[in-house]
Amino acid sequence: MSQSEELQELSFTVSGYIARPIAQVYEAVADPEQLSRYFTTGGAKGRLETGAEVTWDFADFPGAFPVEVLEATPPHRIVIRWGGEATIADGTTTTTFEFEEVDDGARTLVTITERAWQVTPGGARSAFGNCHGWTAMLAALKVWIEHGINLREGFHK
Repeated sequence: MSQSEELQELSFTVSGYIARPIAQVYEAVADPEQLSRYFTTGGAKGRLETGAEVTWDFADFPGAFPVEVLEATPPHRIVIRWGGEATIADGTTTTTFEFEEVDDGARTLVTITERAWQVTPGGARSAFGNCHGWTAMLAALKVWIEHGINLREGFHK
């Protein structure tokens, strides 16, 4: 790797297909009531709308997390900023949700990208931990919206 190609930050992208129309999938992420049923099992307060500051709480990891909504463009994109450890600047990471209609609208591809960790062992631990969390969120979203099952219940503790 040359000096100009040196890794500046750690990031990851995960994605999955949900067998529901794009507007329904977007709403399942943006709406705090729905998000609380399959992901933020300790409760979500506030809708994911541009400029909003909301809170997410997880029953298995108690303590509300503040989440700043940088962008919400229904039904295609949500960008949030929230706290993270070993980040490159201000103690936060940026997470982007992208929703893409596929199969003539029968399914939605959800892609989640999170970035801004230091290229250090601590940054790697934090990035890998969040990668696990967002992958689990996608699985939980899929089984919730397609089958009405809360996958997180009893999963982490």
